[in-house]
Amino acid sequence: MKALEGISVLDLTRALAGPFCSLMLGDNGADVIKIEIPGTGDDTRSWGPPFIQGESAYYLSINRNKRSLTLNLRDPKAKDIFLKMAASADVVLENFTPGVMSRFGLDYQAVKAVNPKIVYCSISGFGQDGPYQSRPAYDQIMQGLSGIMSITGEPDGEAQKVGLAITDIGAGMWAAFGIMAALRHREIGGEGQYIDISMLDAQVAWLTYQAAYFFANGEAPKRLGGAHPTLVPYQSFMCKDGKYINVAVGSERIWGRFCEGINRVDLREDPDYAGNSDRVANREKLVPMLQELFLTRPVQDWVGQLQQFNVPCGPINDIADVFADPQLLHRQMYVEMPHPTLGTIKQTGLPIKFSLTPGGLDRHPPLLGEHNQEILENLGYSEADIKQLAEEAVI
Repeated sequence: MKALEGISVLDLTRALAGPFCSLMLGDNGADVIKIEIPGTGDDTRSWGPPFIQGESAYYLSINRNKRSLTLNLRDPKAKDIFLKMAASADVVLENFTPGVMSRFGLDYQAVKAVNPKIVYCSISGFGQDGPYQSRPAYDQIMQGLSGIMSITGEPDGEAQKVGLAITDIGAGMWAAFGIMAALRHREIGGEGQYIDISMLDAQVAWLTYQAAYFFANGEAPKRLGGAHPTLVPYQSFMCKDGKYINVAVGSERIWGRFCEGINRVDLREDPDYAGNSDRVANREKLVPMLQELFLTRPVQDWVGQLQQFNVPCGPINDIADVFADPQLLHRQMYVEMPHPTLGTIKQTGLPIKFSLTPGGLDRHPPLLGEHNQEILENLGYSEADIKQLAEEAVI
């Protein structure tokens, strides 16, 4: 048994935020039916390069453990099919612009009329209300609006976005959490509910201590590159081979071990650096001194040396390094699964390790409309009915 076996999800999402949410649910046993536009499907099916024998690598990365059904929701017959499925579903997930599902006649109230216990989750850029609700939203725009970009990048450089679409991924994770909380509430009280997820809200919630610094002194935090605003040294340093080491001195005990590890025990007693507040005040003297020292040896020498003294540190890996790392290989975070046209495909593994209900990679990212016949037959449609629906471009 997987933790979410028996939970059925109608997934109307595309791109990244919604599909990442349904990936999380599907990985843990939910039956996710991915509803796509006939002929084209999820936008990400065409996002590339790179492609793997015509399949988008982007699409393959976030759509395993789902079944694909094509529906033209502008057609009344497609609406009827959707509502038949919704009558027995547990979750509806969508990330259209606010108002679109109402125009389809498939908003929360319409679905609730056929299934009062439905958990209906909408993901959008700005939420279902407010002055920005109808604005288009993409990750880079949201990273800027949320303040994330203002604290990312070098102090004297331009604001930078994070290298992943964290706004989308974060909203998808919040949505998955919200769905699980709503299912728990339904289990107790017997009622479903509507969930409104805003990508902007999701990012602002992540500001945590940076927001707290602003609340404390009224000053907007500045960019510090790889450094930490309140801990020193807590950043990266270039080594002799041109590669970088990350060092995280998060306490005075670690500072003492760090000084031993770099063979500079004199720094431990130096009043300019003895306490973290001293090191923060003298950051501009200490950091260049440490940088000069790290340039004397290659990165793996330093990592090995500092780890002997139990100092939190590690190299800055590129993605190729990550998927050759023995720890991640041991934790099965780099896996392969079968695919009907590609033989096998490589995937990231499951980050949640359950002791009793482990998730799994059970379904390949579906081909467009791959499960039309299977799903519609289960709803009671005959082979002739399904053929006619295809001829009429309903599916």
